[in-house]
Amino acid sequence: MKKQKQTQLNPNWLQLQQKLNGSKASRAFKSSDEDTPESILGKRKERPDEESNDSQINPLTPVNADSSLTDAVGMDCEMVGVGQGNKSALGRVTLVNKWGNVIYDEFVRPIERVVDFRTKISGIRPRDLRKAKDFWAAQKKVSELINGRILVGHALSNDLKALLLSHPKKEIRDTSEYQPFLRSNSRRALRHLAAEHLGVTIQTGEHCPIEDARAAMLLYQRNKKEWEKSIKDQFRFNQKQRKLKQKKKQKIEDASNANHVEIGS
Repeated sequence: MKKQKQTQLNPNWLQLQQKLNGSKASRAFKSSDEDTPESILGKRKERPDEESNDSQINPLTPVNADSSLTDAVGMDCEMVGVGQGNKSALGRVTLVNKWGNVIYDEFVRPIERVVDFRTKISGIRPRDLRKAKDFWAAQKKVSELINGRILVGHALSNDLKALLLSHPKKEIRDTSEYQPFLRSNSRRALRHLAAEHLGVTIQTGEHCPIEDARAAMLLYQRNKKEWEKSIKDQFRFNQKQRKLKQKKKQKIEDASNANHVEIGS
């Protein structure tokens, strides 16, 4: 019986098979690693969000560098303690224009001796007042800057009292008194208004009067249309009430005069 001859493959054919087998193996290896590119792409998709959060613009940052005096001026003051320490005196005053750019910012030396710098809140230290502005000089400058302009701020009565100044009520825009900002007719702190309406955190430690003045100004600017309308409506209402009172008073006087005429005749 003749032995069957073992079939021998052509060397070229063997090489081709090895190449084919190798490519299958590499495809199998790649298919098992399909998640890799997706995960890399996923990270890339997350980056813009992360960057936008980190580089998010603070709304209190002025949009330009114009430091000119505008029709509306924002003011904030920081106080120190004089007398027995429980009496407030002006230690720093800051004014910003309608864009939030600083137009005046000075430490002020009080008339009375300072006994409490209230640094934890005011941020004022003894060194700040050594070469500070004289109170009367600061008062005069502030008076000139706010004269004839809308004055914006928070609890402005305290600031004006510290400055020994007054300002026409019709030209005051106080964020602590604006009706839509009140809660159950109670005033709210500026930091709470800034967090709710502006999405910014302020006054976490030492107060910054520049930041506070900017916050009050931005609250006003964002609500300016409605705010000014409410001022006009209130003005018209007061005018109407005055006219009604005058008419009523005139009627009483006319009736009184008529009675005198009748009695006299």
